[in-house]
Amino acid sequence: MAVRAAGGCSTAAAATLAFFRLRPLGRAVRPDSARAGWHFSLYGGCRGRQVHGLVDSVLEELRSQRRGRVSAKIGLQGTKELSDNKIDKRTLQKGLLLEFQKDSERFLLAVVERPDGKKNWKVTDQNGILSSIKPQQVTYVIPGIINYNHSRIDEFIKKAQDLLDPTVLECAWMELSENDKSVTVEEFAEIVYGSKESLESYCAHFLLSRDIVYFVKVESRDSSVYQPRPPAQVEELLRRKLAKEAAEKEMEEFVQLIKSAKALPLDAKPSKDSWLMEEKVKRKIESLQAYAVDACDDEQRRTAGNILKAMGFSKTSSAALKILINIGYFPVHVNLDLYRYDVRIRYTEEVLSAAEELLVDCPDSDKDIRKDLSTLKVYAIDVDEADELDDALSAARLPDGRIKVWIHVADPTSLVQPRSIIDREAMHRGTSIFLPTATFPMFPERLAMNAMSLQQGRGCKSVTVSVILQPDGSIAEYSIENSIIKPTYMLTYESATELLYMNLEEEEELRILQEAASLRAQWRRSQGSIDTAMIEPRIKVANPDDPEPNINLYVEDQSNPAMQLVSEMMILCGEAVAAFGSDNNIALPYRGHPQSNTAVSAFTHLPEGPARSFANISVLRAAEMDFQKPVPHGVLGIPGYVQFTSPIRRYVDLLAHYQIKAFLRGESPPYSAGDLEGMTFIASMHVKVARRLHSNNLRYWLLEYLRRQPKGKKYKALILKFIKDRLATLLVIEVGIQATAVVSTGKVGDEVSVVVEAAHPRDDILSVTEITEV
Repeated sequence: MAVRAAGGCSTAAAATLAFFRLRPLGRAVRPDSARAGWHFSLYGGCRGRQVHGLVDSVLEELRSQRRGRVSAKIGLQGTKELSDNKIDKRTLQKGLLLEFQKDSERFLLAVVERPDGKKNWKVTDQNGILSSIKPQQVTYVIPGIINYNHSRIDEFIKKAQDLLDPTVLECAWMELSENDKSVTVEEFAEIVYGSKESLESYCAHFLLSRDIVYFVKVESRDSSVYQPRPPAQVEELLRRKLAKEAAEKEMEEFVQLIKSAKALPLDAKPSKDSWLMEEKVKRKIESLQAYAVDACDDEQRRTAGNILKAMGFSKTSSAALKILINIGYFPVHVNLDLYRYDVRIRYTEEVLSAAEELLVDCPDSDKDIRKDLSTLKVYAIDVDEADELDDALSAARLPDGRIKVWIHVADPTSLVQPRSIIDREAMHRGTSIFLPTATFPMFPERLAMNAMSLQQGRGCKSVTVSVILQPDGSIAEYSIENSIIKPTYMLTYESATELLYMNLEEEEELRILQEAASLRAQWRRSQGSIDTAMIEPRIKVANPDDPEPNINLYVEDQSNPAMQLVSEMMILCGEAVAAFGSDNNIALPYRGHPQSNTAVSAFTHLPEGPARSFANISVLRAAEMDFQKPVPHGVLGIPGYVQFTSPIRRYVDLLAHYQIKAFLRGESPPYSAGDLEGMTFIASMHVKVARRLHSNNLRYWLLEYLRRQPKGKKYKALILKFIKDRLATLLVIEVGIQATAVVSTGKVGDEVSVVVEAAHPRDDILSVTEITEV
């Protein structure tokens, strides 16, 4: 027999005695009356022809006696009847010792005390606890015991422990299965222990009822018997049992590993990579990680749930995260969205290799048609932490008094070809991701921040959009050409604003740019543009893996002169490119925005700034895209618009470059309108994720910043809108974060003073309260 050959009863694994919470037992201690020859053969080797005869004779004798026998000791029905799930009010009586199911995992011994209502009974269990049970909860009534005292249950359990030997199950199964014989509990007790007294019968019940391998309980109208399972089924169940035991052992070892890592000081904890070296540990860590970000499959959910249970934690994502932080796998301020959205933060070797080849070859298919604009004074203005500089500005006043501006845009398409591996990687990223803790560029770093980026004092390949303005700020003339520029200044918004305020004679070009921006803003307003400028916070975290990293907060006012200057020039560039595409019938990703159904004048009563902008934004309609002709952009107040100024960090801008550059070379554009629509859709999906990622992470660090501020610190807040009654949406001005609070007085656009009551970044909780000035 295959199962017997696999190990025999002497090597069967000891069952886990969860009921008693005992360690696995060795050989049972048998009563003297059970040491006769057939019992010796059964325990020693489970062999010998005499066993079959004795087993058969015992079964025949027991079955001939059972139907007419009444228990002399308790005056009630015998074991069979009491364990046939037919236990009711009449079956039980005070002083009986029984087993009942406490819950899904626990079975307890108890003594019956008294009836409890029409059907239930009061019992005192082995822990001395009095409780009410239903008859259906009773799993076994120990025969031959009356007037039992619950204080003696422990003594009974200890005696049972001496008799319990799970290995007898395999031995009995071997003998009974050959003749396909079923047994009752008392028959099994007689065969195994040579007695069917109270203790032996209960031990037989305990072994059979907990057995999941060798026997199966078969219910009938008259009785319940245990039938030996077929050998093939036993073999499969043994295989599963051994696999389960191996998995449990593996889990115990992993839990111990986790506990050991938790106990170590921060600087001594294992590195993240060390947790991923061994496959079985890696699998469990990855299950916890997936559980922590609510992105797990069924197997990972089971694995993580088992780990959390073994560790004594509730089965929650926050508990899984806590474990991963405590062992040093995750830093305290881990950005879970990177895992939740499966963000591409690394490049494959194939992509990196292709990028290196471009750096070596440095191809330029437009070399012969580039115009040398290196004599122009060029201003590159951006945030101080910008790594990818992809636009710069020049300006001059023409002899007739009109202003000419040049918007120079970095030219990544001089290196990257449509449909190349680098291009496809950029499409599936959609955009560069800028977080307070890190930047994940759309192109490999050495391309994005070196070869493609504009650099001060060096000749840089660019695409230049030049525009001559009418006195009213509208476009008089425009052109687009490949160029070489040499950026003169690399300025932050703050430093550019300082230069504007200084009004230096030698920086006449910067003053002309500001004048051009003012003309453009006035002209767009005359065309119905809507002001959406808000206060925008920026945070830079220097050492995000530390428990208490340094947080640098900057709050940008979009009305800052340098920001307005750059913004106007970017809008001007987008309008000129849309006009160029329309005039030359070029398929481009034209972006538009229909006018709101609410007139701009509806909010003129609100003060200029965030309050009015917030109201304007609240009534905006959805943006529109067209890939064959320009669409009016009602928000910007221009007839058409194409995003063109950020081809290193936005894929849709890169598509526009491909199309325009091909036209400038006299070639057919590489993509049709249909192609552009499909690729824009793919890229836009990733852009949405990137925006959510940026927004969530920015808010997290703003809350962490507020959490660290002194308790009771006062902040100025602007009322943006009323939600209900006096519950308002506020903008905390010094931090640039929105919150809700009840305000006692004031209207939209008014300032109030607030204090932060609670700020919990991990739970995204911000609670502020108004301070009423005395």
